[in-house]
Amino acid sequence: MQNGLDSVALAGRPLAVLLGEIGSSADGLGDDDAEARLARCGANDFSAVRRRPPWLQFLDRLHNPLLIILLLASGFSAAAGDLYSFVIVVVIVLVSVVLDFVQERRANNTIDDLRRSVALRAKVLRDGRECELPVERLVPGDVVRLVAGDLVPADGRLIESRDLFVNQALLTGEPFPAEKQAADLPQAVDPGGATNTLFMGTSVISGTGRAVVLRTGSATLLGGMAHSLTTPPPPTDFETGVRHFGLLILRVTVFLVLFVLLANVLFHRPWLDSLMFAVALAVGLTPELLPMIVTVTLARGALRLAERKVIVKRLTALHNLGAMDVLCTDKTGTLTEARIQLVRHIDAQGRDSEEVFRLAWLNSHFETGIRSPLDDAILDHGQPVAVDWRKLDEVPFDFERRRVSVLLERGGEHRLIVKGAPEDVLGLSSHYQPDGRGEPCLFDAEAKARVQALFEDLGEDGFRVLAIASRVVGPEQREARVTDEAELVFAGFAAFLDPPKADAAAAVHALSNAGVAVKILTGDNERVTRHVCRELGLAVTGLINGDEMRRMSEEALRVRLATANVFCRLSPPQKQRVLLALKQRGHAVGFLGDGINDAAALHAADVGISVDGAADVAKDAASLIRLEHDLSVIHGGVLEGRRTVENVTKYILMGSSSNFGNMLSMAGAALFLPFLPMLPIQVLLNNLLYDASEIGIPFDRVDPETIVRPVRWNMELIHRFMLVLGPVSSLFDFLTFYALLSLFGAGEALFQTGWFVESLATQVLIILVIRTRRSPLVSRPHPLLAALSVGTVLLAAALPLSPLGPLFGFVPLPPAYFAFLALAVVAYLLLAEGFKRLFYRQFRHSSRQGRTA
Repeated sequence: MQNGLDSVALAGRPLAVLLGEIGSSADGLGDDDAEARLARCGANDFSAVRRRPPWLQFLDRLHNPLLIILLLASGFSAAAGDLYSFVIVVVIVLVSVVLDFVQERRANNTIDDLRRSVALRAKVLRDGRECELPVERLVPGDVVRLVAGDLVPADGRLIESRDLFVNQALLTGEPFPAEKQAADLPQAVDPGGATNTLFMGTSVISGTGRAVVLRTGSATLLGGMAHSLTTPPPPTDFETGVRHFGLLILRVTVFLVLFVLLANVLFHRPWLDSLMFAVALAVGLTPELLPMIVTVTLARGALRLAERKVIVKRLTALHNLGAMDVLCTDKTGTLTEARIQLVRHIDAQGRDSEEVFRLAWLNSHFETGIRSPLDDAILDHGQPVAVDWRKLDEVPFDFERRRVSVLLERGGEHRLIVKGAPEDVLGLSSHYQPDGRGEPCLFDAEAKARVQALFEDLGEDGFRVLAIASRVVGPEQREARVTDEAELVFAGFAAFLDPPKADAAAAVHALSNAGVAVKILTGDNERVTRHVCRELGLAVTGLINGDEMRRMSEEALRVRLATANVFCRLSPPQKQRVLLALKQRGHAVGFLGDGINDAAALHAADVGISVDGAADVAKDAASLIRLEHDLSVIHGGVLEGRRTVENVTKYILMGSSSNFGNMLSMAGAALFLPFLPMLPIQVLLNNLLYDASEIGIPFDRVDPETIVRPVRWNMELIHRFMLVLGPVSSLFDFLTFYALLSLFGAGEALFQTGWFVESLATQVLIILVIRTRRSPLVSRPHPLLAALSVGTVLLAAALPLSPLGPLFGFVPLPPAYFAFLALAVVAYLLLAEGFKRLFYRQFRHSSRQGRTA
């Protein structure tokens, strides 16, 4: 069934025929049959077809034009008789590529494992029993059950449905929910007309359904449209900054290589040696380790968050988390316990009323749309009546109307029962029930004022409130419509308590101290929200409600956002509007939510945070998933994001200053030396050892003071740092040149050996200075980074004295040179430390001036 007609065309085939052709039934498949189909059809994941096998990923790394030129040039050298150099070059290149490939692949595998741990699951019938399985294990013939909030996991035909409405704007562009029914159709020409078919990637808005899977993975309608629908998100500041840094170094490298090559040709040096040296130099200066360092650092941060029970779905979210300076959060279930209890049910006079509870219970019992924790609280409160009513129809809940209506029938009486937001239900009520079962009274201004005061008093006391109303309709009416929600008889209020989480106040306080402003975005009313804010110790600096926001222009909203931190009675589009306005003001914005109504906001935020038990649409939109409801992990995640950015920045600062210094040194050497300052194989070996020494950066510690405030990518700092520290590196290179030529009378081999050791020592050990803004003696590096750095320098110093030395063109260095080298390296590190402190002092000063200008 994976081949042949597409899912839309199958909508016109009788369900019984389809079940026979696919070899399934309304009771689903057996486990053995399903496993055989999975092996035959593949995973239910259309993105899987784009994954390349590991050996092709490895070969991709050899597509680097610089490596190809280098291997070709060394091949020419081998053809001219220098086979030995060719072998050395090939070995060094392969070892370097393998090092990069293995590290990045391990990091990516780690992230894949973490993502799979929070993969979406579907309710499936297997061997006649319902179980939960990862969506990717679904096969044609499986029968799945769907409820409000679920993402449709595959293309399938409905077997049964009840008030089922689906959002399929992803495929049709139609923003309004489409009603789905399990009925055979004569034909269908588009997804909008296939009312008996569900499509992968759409979401259930309300109701329930059971469907048989017909197509999975790339055979689904979404899979076939994937290339046109799946567009990459815009790059983050972090991704853009890393790319700009790479381009900067590339431009510097191209200029240097052309300069060195031209100088060597003008001085009539061997052209093949000059070409190999220039290309080897380009390989050495290109930050080919940058993608691996970034991936491993982010993966390391994701692992540390996983230990805190937070799963990172998208690695770039870690940078956004570190940069986040505003966290918007839903209230219910995030700041509150979501263990809601119905504590009062009162009539219009404020008296306890069993009739109010009876009507509320009937509405919640027969509702099949989005079931909220308030519905659960009503049903858990008890069963006040025998279920002798029969449901005729329903107007499902939506976040614009903020109410749900059910049409019931009993003994010829047809009654519409409405439950929803008090502000809306009161506005639709023309009468009220004074004593539960008496004749309705006119809802005049005096009565409305009394009921409004009662509602406000409940809110001031911290109660969440639903209004309950009803009306009797004619016996001929068997369908419920939105227009029927008028001329209602107000019955009373159901009042609930939802206390703040025990850890919420501490979490909000910790985030505020870390420079993250917390703003509450909720559908609740102002009084309940103010009560929760008081419980949390969160001062309300400004409040905007949904009605007020509706009248605001975008410019006015952006101005009010500077002070407002509480937003009440918001619809999902309004939550999204607040987030987009904050981003336009230059904030890095996070959103914390777990409901169906939070999906749009989670998607719009720079970093969306949900919880493992959230609705599918919320989990799918989020970039971080909390496995537990503990809010303190958000603060820990923010600090982890900042650590990640700081560690990547260490590599960037070191690489930029080192490469700029090497550019100046190589340019000078090409002008006055009568020979190559290093052999091509020595340049490559230098680069390999340097790369190996930096593997410890992702594990390094960061200074606490660098992560007390949001950390953003700062390209200006990198540019300035490169221009300040780079020449310091070159200064000591030139000092080494002078010492080798004048003090030690170095010839070609001795000069190349001496500079190799000095260059590697200064390049590697400078990380101990650059990694911290403190003194290197106070801020200790991670043992792995320290061991790799010191070990690499010792290896470089010992290599010329070892039997391997001659293989790379090294000669033993005189003992006096090591004494000079020790003094030079210490002097270099001390001078670099002084320049570093001066640089950060001046940078802070200029940054403050820029902010006050």
